[in-house]
Amino acid sequence: MEKMKYEFIAIEGIIGTGKTSLVEMLSKALEGTPVLEQFDENPFLPLFYNDPKRYAFTLETSFLTERFHQLKENLSSGQLFLPCISDYIFQKSTLFARVNLNDAEFELFNKMAGFMTDNLPVPEIILYLYKKPEKAKEQILSRGRPYEKNIELSYLQAIHDSYMEFFRQNSHIKTVIVDTSNLDFVKNKAHFEYLKNLLLADYKRGITGIIPEINAGN
Repeated sequence: MEKMKYEFIAIEGIIGTGKTSLVEMLSKALEGTPVLEQFDENPFLPLFYNDPKRYAFTLETSFLTERFHQLKENLSSGQLFLPCISDYIFQKSTLFARVNLNDAEFELFNKMAGFMTDNLPVPEIILYLYKKPEKAKEQILSRGRPYEKNIELSYLQAIHDSYMEFFRQNSHIKTVIVDTSNLDFVKNKAHFEYLKNLLLADYKRGITGIIPEINAGN
């Protein structure tokens, strides 16, 4: 197996793009350490989907602290098998908060996040799984979480737009955006190998966009 060029990799994307599944598969194939967000254990998530305005700040603050402690604990450990592969970037908290909070709440939230960000390492590369909101919603509905059933396409698009603004503003980070709308890397080995091999290449700083030359049938 070719030597991995990166020791800290983040897989990102909007809800329903398969981030966690890909991290689990990559960690196994590359003999690395997965860092997986435990969002199912967050008691505020169903409450937020039922009443967003009431629970948005509580939800985002809980995610912020959980992500900070998880990354701090995992990335400070000397016992990791490299590469370390996370299914989120720490800034995810701010990107979702920008969409979900009002201006006053976001200003306070952003200050808290800023204090924490300085104490965490930055991924050497971010692999962003782009998927059209319509296809992402199909995947969301297929996993059968009741609180997600009414998620709106406009919300998924707003989250995607928030990510894109972050990537544009942080051109020092190597960010590879790959269109996975026609890929099924969980069921199709060739699709998984394609994504894995993307992480064997070197990239310039900033955004690199990739449209795969394979499709759902390959």
